[in-house]
Amino acid sequence: MSREVREAFSFMLPLIIFVFFLMLLPVIGTFWVSQWQDISFLPRKYVGLENYIRLFKDPQFGQSLWFTLIFSFTSVLLEMVAGMIIALVLNESFRLRGIMRGISLLPWAIPSVVGARIWQLIYRYDYGLANCVLEKISGLSINWLGSSGSAFLSLVLADSWRTTPFVAIIILAGLQSVPESLYEQAKIDGANLIQRLFRITLPVIKPVVIVALIFRTIDALRVFDVIYVITGGGPGSFTTSVSLYSYKYFLMGDFGYGSTVSIFLFIIAFSIVALYIKIGRFKEIAL
Repeated sequence: MSREVREAFSFMLPLIIFVFFLMLLPVIGTFWVSQWQDISFLPRKYVGLENYIRLFKDPQFGQSLWFTLIFSFTSVLLEMVAGMIIALVLNESFRLRGIMRGISLLPWAIPSVVGARIWQLIYRYDYGLANCVLEKISGLSINWLGSSGSAFLSLVLADSWRTTPFVAIIILAGLQSVPESLYEQAKIDGANLIQRLFRITLPVIKPVVIVALIFRTIDALRVFDVIYVITGGGPGSFTTSVSLYSYKYFLMGDFGYGSTVSIFLFIIAFSIVALYIKIGRFKEIAL
């Protein structure tokens, strides 16, 4: 082993230890627990992969998985589009730009449970702000959390409101690294705003967009607090996410099956992130 390799390994060793004990070890432990019938007040019993077979036969898990995937796709798509627009606006030069950047981060600064509680009050049928405004405009009231469709849209809106600023600030950091000379040269060549966006801006900040996409997808797949506070998984169990489904089994004392659900969610998130990285093809872009 050369001196350079030893030095590189010595620098990486603290990170390797950190990743192993705080990330990989809990995953390994959860996978081990998932192979047991570990229910409170009952003797533990090793069942191997029976919990996973039970998982694939569980229709309620299938419903929660489908909801989680649809919710993640919809909310992440909305957040990426809105975050890109906000970042493009905040990247321009105008008066009070610094103040506007600070204000745009306020939803992200609010604790998620507090933000979810605010939206729950907004959606209240009797005195919620949403129905107060709607009644003034059309004279109608909507039970926002009473049907599956409106509850889904309400959750997507509440989640996107809080996390869009996070996406915007990451993309804004990428936009500020784009040399102004590229835009000037494109203007000389006759490129319009849309052409500059798709031919210069997006290709240059592609790695930054992928990073924001990774963070938001992982966060959306494991969504829990917003759903727990606003709908509790209802109406019925339509808005039950995989994380909330796992939590319910932990709450009932079925730690083996709850761990199985958690491991399956980890596999899904890991696979999607690996796909993002492959699509992103991170490399240095020559400017």
